[in-house]
Parts: sequence; C-alpha cells; structure tokens
Amino acid sequence: MPLHNTTVQILAQYQSRWRPCQSAEALLFVDEDGHRLQYWKFYRTFQQLVKICQLSRPSGRRLRLHDLRHTFAVRALAASPHGRAQLSHHMLALATYLGHVGIHTTYWYLDTTPALLREVAKMSEAFVEGRSA
Repeated sequence: MPLHNTTVQILAQYQSRWRPCQSAEALLFVDEDGHRLQYWKFYRTFQQLVKICQLSRPSGRRLRLHDLRHTFAVRALAASPHGRAQLSHHMLALATYLGHVGIHTTYWYLDTTPALLREVAKMSEAFVEGRSA
C-alpha cells in the first residue's frame, strides 16, 4: 500500500521507540505490554479521544472508526480530476487503495457528495446521447 514519505518516517520512529527488536511475529501496532493490539482497546482509546476533543457527526451520533475511512474516500473522490476517463481511473485506484474486491463497492461513495453525483449524471447523459462529457 502506498504511503507518503512523512508517514513512513513517523512509522519508523514509532517502530524504533516501541519495537526496537523484532520478534518472529513482527507486529507493528502493539499495546503497552508489547502484545497484539486488540480492536476493543483501540476502539476504547478512539472513543476517549473523540470525547476529549468533543467531536461528533453532524447528526449528533457518535463517531465511528469507519467514519475516518469514509471521509477519506469521499474527499479523495471530491478532489479527483473531472471527466469520464479520469474519474474512472481515480475510482479504480481508490478501490485498490481501500482494499475493495470490486469497483462496485467503491461507487456508493459517489452519491455522498452532490458535486460528484452531478458529474456522474453529466457523464451518463453524455454517454447515452453519444457524445463525450
């Protein structure tokens, strides 16, 4: 999975601080005792940080970890180049990055932003009419 250079640097610093010697299992994220990080511990910490930072969704419902992934996907699509070919390539790259088995599972992110939905509608109309968007 592609990572930005700054992310690689931070992960290397983290690893040298918390995992100075590699075990056979070579876990990257560990708890205070050096054991595999369990989801419930990570989730509990996430919820504590959300509370401390007083974050919430516009609906007032509690933030979920998956909301971070969703926000990333929607913003990546919103920043994608316009035009049928460019959007198609961007969707394929995003689907791969998110680890989706097929591109169809990535398309539902399109209807979360009105601008993207308008772009898709415009491209669809152009396709049906036999012209390029």
